[in-house]
Amino acid sequence: MAVDTPAEAHGAHGAREALAALAEERVDHRFKGLPPDADGLTVGELAAQRRNLFTGGFTTPVLSLSAERLKHNLRLMEEYAARHGLAFAPHGKTSMAPQLFHRQIEHGAWGITLAVPHQVRVARAFGVQRVFLANELVDAAALKWVAAELDADPSFRFVCYADSVRGVELMDAALRDAGAGRPVDVVVELAAGEGARTGVRTEEECAAVADAVAAAGTLRLAGVAGYEGEVPRADPERVRAWLRRLTALAAAFDAAGRFAGTGLEEIVVSAGGSAWFDAVADVFAEIPALSLPVLKLLRSGAYVSHDDGHYRELTPFNRVPEEGALEPAFRLWTQVVSRPCARQAFANAGKRDAAYDLDLPEAQVVRRGYAERPATGIAVTALSDQHAWLGTDPEADLEVGDWLGLGLSHPCTSFDKWELIPVAEADGTVVDYVRTFF
Repeated sequence: MAVDTPAEAHGAHGAREALAALAEERVDHRFKGLPPDADGLTVGELAAQRRNLFTGGFTTPVLSLSAERLKHNLRLMEEYAARHGLAFAPHGKTSMAPQLFHRQIEHGAWGITLAVPHQVRVARAFGVQRVFLANELVDAAALKWVAAELDADPSFRFVCYADSVRGVELMDAALRDAGAGRPVDVVVELAAGEGARTGVRTEEECAAVADAVAAAGTLRLAGVAGYEGEVPRADPERVRAWLRRLTALAAAFDAAGRFAGTGLEEIVVSAGGSAWFDAVADVFAEIPALSLPVLKLLRSGAYVSHDDGHYRELTPFNRVPEEGALEPAFRLWTQVVSRPCARQAFANAGKRDAAYDLDLPEAQVVRRGYAERPATGIAVTALSDQHAWLGTDPEADLEVGDWLGLGLSHPCTSFDKWELIPVAEADGTVVDYVRTFF
């Protein structure tokens, strides 16, 4: 059995303390949807009361997460990654919830992927020991902070993108000014194609970036990475072709001796959003033996809550149903506040509460008193800041005062609208609260 180093043990202790402190935060007006009569209680005290979401004084709108479905999704992706020999660094920008970060790590995650320096600071404040920053980091102040974190904690592993010689030069200059003691590990980001997002466009330019890294004493080349979700006109054939370019780039770097003599223990090859991780698993399985072990790092993040729209349609589990199925864990509860005619109603949740960048929310269930039934004949047709416009068939059974349960599309823009999210069991019993930091 592995034994934690003193630094790792200290980091684990600090993480437990930081997470425990979340339960000591006082409930008040900052946290929408929570019971007004809970003001002044700590989050831990409120959780211990195990109030019911529907009868315990919660106000609408209120977003909830399913306790059972969260558990299912965490376990499913843990098993998927293990089955395919993948390390897993789920993208934390989805939830920005340290409690979920640690549940992901408890379910086998290698570490957490993040996008910007603020998010890395949140993760470190809650003891995350391995961070993959899926961006080139050229902010001098952030690099100074990263250098200090690396120097203070020998067990902290940090990896970020490099996608230009200019970026490497800026990183090197900032780290030299900071007096960095440990080199920062970087992976060369291969662009997903012309017109795609970030990344180096050609293999020749990738080599130039790698040469620049080798010349910078403050950096260490750790591997290659990219994001297949940006492949233009993505389909299985195009995505797999790009992934093979990525793995071939890693092999070419290794054959050229670019990882030799650096003290590197493993070569990082990383990709994987939430739409094509089956292709990543297939192509990464083809990586030949290199001079060092290969860390095949998958970064899918939306799985933790899944959704009732965009990812429901795109999930790879639709293509490989024998591997399992994710379950949507979000439900936004809103209340009907107006029923002006037979074909229209309005509920009190809008753009401030629900994701709307990819799809409108989906009307799923109506709750009146203790009875819950399907939202037959009801559809969300538009959102205002604080209203959902509902189109209703004339026979739809919907009255002012009814609670309407909405499914949401796109987890990343659902979590960010809520600072404290109740986690409820199937019968409505709230067993926990998830704190977000956006």
